[in-house]
Amino acid sequence: MTFPYKGYAGHYLDIDLTKGKIHKREMEKEWARLYLGGAGVAAKILWDSTGPDTDPLSPDNVVVVGTGPLTGSMFSPSGRMMFAAKGPLTGVWAESHVGGFFGPEMKYAGFDFVVIHGRSPKPVYLFLRDGHAELLDASDLWGRETDVTTQMIREEHKDPAVETAVIGTAGENLVSYASVIVDVYRAAGRCGIGAVLGSKNVKGIACRGSLGLEVHDMDKYLEANAEEMAKLNDPLWTASLASLRKYGTTDLVAIINEIGRLPTKNHWTGFYEQADDIGPEIIAEKYRTTQEACHGCAIGCKYIYKVKKGAFTGGPAGGPEYETLMAFGSNCLNNDVESILHMGTRCDLIGMDTISCGKTIGFAMELWEKGILTKKDTDGLDLSWGNVDSMVKLVEMIGKREGIGDMLSKGVRKAAEIIGGDAWKYAVHVKGLEASGQDPRAHQSIGLTYATNVRGADHLRSISCIEELGYPEIAGARFGAEKADEILDIMSPKHKGEIIKDMEDLYALVDSAVICKYSTMWPPIYYYDTFVNVISPLTGMTEWSDMKYVKQTAERISHLRRAYNHRLGITRKQENLPQRLLKEPMPTGPAKGGLPDLDEMLDEYYDFRGCDRETGFPKREKLQELGLDYVADDLAKRKMLARGK
Repeated sequence: MTFPYKGYAGHYLDIDLTKGKIHKREMEKEWARLYLGGAGVAAKILWDSTGPDTDPLSPDNVVVVGTGPLTGSMFSPSGRMMFAAKGPLTGVWAESHVGGFFGPEMKYAGFDFVVIHGRSPKPVYLFLRDGHAELLDASDLWGRETDVTTQMIREEHKDPAVETAVIGTAGENLVSYASVIVDVYRAAGRCGIGAVLGSKNVKGIACRGSLGLEVHDMDKYLEANAEEMAKLNDPLWTASLASLRKYGTTDLVAIINEIGRLPTKNHWTGFYEQADDIGPEIIAEKYRTTQEACHGCAIGCKYIYKVKKGAFTGGPAGGPEYETLMAFGSNCLNNDVESILHMGTRCDLIGMDTISCGKTIGFAMELWEKGILTKKDTDGLDLSWGNVDSMVKLVEMIGKREGIGDMLSKGVRKAAEIIGGDAWKYAVHVKGLEASGQDPRAHQSIGLTYATNVRGADHLRSISCIEELGYPEIAGARFGAEKADEILDIMSPKHKGEIIKDMEDLYALVDSAVICKYSTMWPPIYYYDTFVNVISPLTGMTEWSDMKYVKQTAERISHLRRAYNHRLGITRKQENLPQRLLKEPMPTGPAKGGLPDLDEMLDEYYDFRGCDRETGFPKREKLQELGLDYVADDLAKRKMLARGK
């Protein structure tokens, strides 16, 4: 039977690296109908193929490389794709998204997903072209950095338009937070997917396609697209979009510092007095050469920079993003912006997450300050705050897993366990993932987002920006006018459980469609009605024109990802915050004295999510309502299912 829905390539690859076999299969109809694509389909695949006994770096782990129906379409923004696996850094659900052009090209080459099993006996990379796939020898690519790898692949195929998703030396060396680099300087950065590929001897994937995509009802789809694009021109969003277009995400340094949420000195505080030195104005004035857009994007927030002279001469290269400026800047009390640009680019070339790398270095610096680490532990490096020379050396040592870099390559949770003593007090993570660039002591719902996020202390699965941007009309329309004032109070815990559950479901659709978070979180333009509007005319799935079905699908994806973690032992106990963010009031800045009221927010979240307050486990009737009976049966056998209402 031919796959019935449009907007998809209609096929996926099932690859057994151990045997060197590639199986081209027709897309599963139920994958699209029940899980849409991207993260939703990846959750179903990983639920079926991995579990508690799966070692993340063993041949038994599975990597899912995925797109969604909106990937490569005319929708703005539609240049995203994703990777998922059981993560080596956290041991739980690992998911990382990236923009650029690789995702659309993979679909144009004829494939919605690539599912990778086993381990190759020698280094290989996968090449896709117009419905065909082959595993090619990557021995000459092994040991190369990501830019050289991409160049060599393009030269091998005599085609500069070949798109690539490759690992660097950090992935080969199994650094726990190794990334996958797409199109030279875009990163699927978080959770260590690059290490999983490295453990499988996979250098990456390259593709070139000309097959295009079909649309179910072109007239209605164009009309729906026009309606959604018109929202971008609403005067309400003019300033926010203008900021993104002018500064990219670097503008967030100034915005987040203003409300006291900028992680500074390993999250000791949320206000950095020297933020202007690493902020948007200086970068735009001295280093920006141009900006780019991902495929189909009407915003164009990707910076290209160049440092023309000095110790860190380099570029043109991609970046910096806000998170990199935070991780290597305020987080380490480093106001040398050129060094931050350099370290961000080195992480891209090595193939390493800038957030986890910078946060791990900041953790080590605080241990140095406290006397827990000394020169005998650090290979002679002085890890005083802001010591640029030591920071630059540590980036390289971590990528090679040399000296102290070996311990730090495992992330703050495992490094703290190795060091022992009081080191755990300074390890700022949730579920093993280093915290991204937000401080929940300045924004209550950030605390709940970190605690419930399936991949750990990260904002990109459910952050709400309605409060910080102050849109009472949006808060009222979405959650009721009587709640708007308390929702807009970023220091109040009231109603945060409801809005984070709502955002989590919305982002489940965003991550499965697959599109960019911008226009859905900041500014909050697209909402559930967007998916009601565009998915049905694109694909021909008539049920997607019904709001109830769309929201139910969003819940299904959210619960499946959460259940994946429950099966691995995650309970309410692990949906928590580190001591610093939960027990130590914000010491300085606009949010001075702030603390998240996590228990109140968690109770409300579990109520709206349909979970048991005591354990965080889902209730059987909620899973059955969502068609997740197979999940309910599995969790019941493992005694991880809440019964009763």
